[in-house]
Amino acid sequence: MSATHLSEQEIRRRHEREELLARGLNPYPSAEFPVTALAADIKATYKPEDYADGQRWDVALAGRLMSRRVMGKASFAELQDRTGRIQLYVSRDDIAPGEDKAAYNDVFKKLLDIGDFIGVKGYVFRTQVGETSVHVTELTVLAKSLRPLPIVKEAVDEAGNKVTYDAFTDPEARYRQRYVDLIVNPQVRQTFVLRSRLLQSMRDFLNERGYLEVETPILQPLYGGALARPFKTHHNTLDMPLYLRIANELYLKRLIVGGFDGVYEFAKDFRNEGMSRFHNPEFTMMELYVAYKDYRWMMDLTEEMLERVALALHGTTDVQVGEHRINFARPWKRYTMYEAIKEFTGEDISELDETGLRAVAAKLRVRLDASMGRGKIIDEIFGEYVEGKLIQPTFITDYPVEMSPLAKPRADNPQLTERFEAICNGKEILNAFSELNDPIIQRRRFEEQIEMGRRGDPEAMQLDEDFLRALEYGMPPTAGIGIGIDRLTMILTNSASIQDVLFFPQMKPEKIGAEKPAE
Repeated sequence: MSATHLSEQEIRRRHEREELLARGLNPYPSAEFPVTALAADIKATYKPEDYADGQRWDVALAGRLMSRRVMGKASFAELQDRTGRIQLYVSRDDIAPGEDKAAYNDVFKKLLDIGDFIGVKGYVFRTQVGETSVHVTELTVLAKSLRPLPIVKEAVDEAGNKVTYDAFTDPEARYRQRYVDLIVNPQVRQTFVLRSRLLQSMRDFLNERGYLEVETPILQPLYGGALARPFKTHHNTLDMPLYLRIANELYLKRLIVGGFDGVYEFAKDFRNEGMSRFHNPEFTMMELYVAYKDYRWMMDLTEEMLERVALALHGTTDVQVGEHRINFARPWKRYTMYEAIKEFTGEDISELDETGLRAVAAKLRVRLDASMGRGKIIDEIFGEYVEGKLIQPTFITDYPVEMSPLAKPRADNPQLTERFEAICNGKEILNAFSELNDPIIQRRRFEEQIEMGRRGDPEAMQLDEDFLRALEYGMPPTAGIGIGIDRLTMILTNSASIQDVLFFPQMKPEKIGAEKPAE
């Protein structure tokens, strides 16, 4: 960045950096600063009565300088670490005990700014107004901030309510500069803490049952396991195309063939499709496959697991999501696909062929195109009339075979499959099957997908000969599930957009010169 593009504050901070260097103070030291306490822990546990008779609690903290009130020979400041903020009391004669008072008069008062990283040593005390604070005896500059932070101000109104001013709330700025968002909006940090806790809760649940966490290829010679458009690249040495995986299903089922009874993976998947508040081209799925089980068993496991996750995050199964209260307690509502469509449209489509479905779609004003077969049409009707109305966790079961090329057909009705999805807050959060393990039928399903591709469906699956070969060696009865971690996190953190639960969501290229300099 050239000097001509710098704000007045940015220029001043660079001069302060140079001044620190001129005084022999490295603004970016490499030496370790041992931290012995955290802000939240100090505020939660300190009791003055525990430190009578001259005893004191000596601490060392590190974090960002977030406010400063200079009052002559002494100042109050706030330090923010990963747990929150704590007040500092900084006295000139404490941090500069000799005749040279430059450490206070020059460095602290003139060369430090909001956002700088500092390390402090001192002892805990309580001020006359009752605020737990740290009396600083030693202060070290750990990193100079050359850009000013957005200053978020809080005040209490006449009714006693906390009011925020100058908040850093613009979505585009927050998503592009997540590092700033995390600094000035503590609730954002909490969202990602909850996301981590969600993942850990699921891992604990699955590990307790003896299932093995595994890793499968991200770069794949054939894409499969879902109906989606892939990202394509080229490997130069092998001179062959490769695809970023759209799902990890086919590789995990190969491991079931190989003799594992239960395997799961938290996988980064990639789909080259539209973006919205529910879609990001890179997203996280948890897929689980368990031998000798079916989709009904998997529904029971899913209810139990997500009930436990809700309890782990909130201590209750009842979660506020926007204007709704969503309860993850078992049992969940269950509809078949045809029952759900009839319930919300009044139309019985269970016996209709493609021509009949097109007529119903036209009656319901559902937009179709020529490439859509029977399965796609049903999916469009469901998405338009049913999905958005399912707020409480609901299982949709028994999908038509045309919608489920990897699912096992029902023994009593081969036109339906042993498949379910869970819909919550109007969106699908997971998909599961009794996995198709008949290699002859699986080949036929793949061939039908190839035909859909010829008709123009960009999401149609490819025929994976190696996967078919694996099935020919024999795969036991298996239940499988894929859970969209990002959408589940949205619900359990009351987040309106998938961008709110991804540290770094995909964005359009930033316009040069679009950034406004901070003043």
